[in-house]
Amino acid sequence: MRAEIQNITQDINTSLELLRQRLGWETAQHRLEEFNARVEDPGLWDDPAKAQKLMRDRQSLVDALETHDSIQSELSDNIELIEMGEAEGDADVVTEAETALKALKKRAAAKELEALLNGEADANDTFLEINAGAGGTESCDWANMLARMYVRWAEKRGYTVELQSEQSGDEAGIKSAAYKISGHNAYGWLKSESGVHRLVRISPFDSAAKRHTSFCSVWVYPVVDDDIEIEVNPADIRIDTYRSSGAGGQHVNTTDSAVRITHHPTGIVVTSSEKSQHQNRDIAMKALKSRLYQLELDRRNAAINEAHDAKGDAGWGNQIRSYVLQPYQMVKDLRTQVETSDTKGVLDGDLDQFMAATLAMNVSGKSRAEAQGE
Repeated sequence: MRAEIQNITQDINTSLELLRQRLGWETAQHRLEEFNARVEDPGLWDDPAKAQKLMRDRQSLVDALETHDSIQSELSDNIELIEMGEAEGDADVVTEAETALKALKKRAAAKELEALLNGEADANDTFLEINAGAGGTESCDWANMLARMYVRWAEKRGYTVELQSEQSGDEAGIKSAAYKISGHNAYGWLKSESGVHRLVRISPFDSAAKRHTSFCSVWVYPVVDDDIEIEVNPADIRIDTYRSSGAGGQHVNTTDSAVRITHHPTGIVVTSSEKSQHQNRDIAMKALKSRLYQLELDRRNAAINEAHDAKGDAGWGNQIRSYVLQPYQMVKDLRTQVETSDTKGVLDGDLDQFMAATLAMNVSGKSRAEAQGE
């Protein structure tokens, strides 16, 4: 068997080993039996919230086990085909099996990465906030570009995107925007995007066509599950209502329906500007609880969430990624050193390579190196 195929096989086996580690392979089957026994309990649905969580956890384990077994089976089948084809001198069979192995390697690597999304809130939906920083109109336009980028990324994954609030820029773009992005592992994937994003380009707002640098901050925090209790003391918050700003026209708000909640102990401010003031209070309170939950996650996992603790101002020295459109084309993540010249693709939502590299660096780098015997 050629060295290339041996290397591919080794990579797939490494992914399988890391999948087993994340699953807790020695106890996985026992845990599934326990789940199955609890599902048979006649009183399971007396508490619908707990029952739904149990069913989700059980299905997650079943999917993981089936994924592992499927990859293992395909690996064995294709190795067998290659050996048979080589023994019989059938080049077509060998080529077909090699092609299947290469595809399986990509699939195994993707599943390995997904298995790393096992943090306490990784599977949750997420809130994403974008705020224009240093740079005035330039930064407001950059914030609008970032909002489009994340919406496109989410839509490509089949996630649901809901605009929670938005404040328009004075001349162009947006000063801020907040979204709720719903889908499995939405928070797990997006959490690495928290930080300052820097843009360098020829300004479309500068008649002299000079190069400008703009900054925006992005903050990601999980939507809190209903079964997670977050207590908010009414004495610690101030609720303000105001008239939300929009693009104008017939749909501009004429009543003070938008809601802003300020949490005094932490300084957290959340807003919502839907049409209903009652709905806005509910949305803003959920967002506040999610922010407070994120603070607790940060305290527990300070190393991984360092970007939240040291986010700082949206300006020089705090950026996690640079997007350079002039004098050359390059997007570079300053944490992982991953870079690409396909700036258009990135701004159209092709972000997986950056998210995957950060996740692997924060969580899986040592495990993969150990598994490969490095």
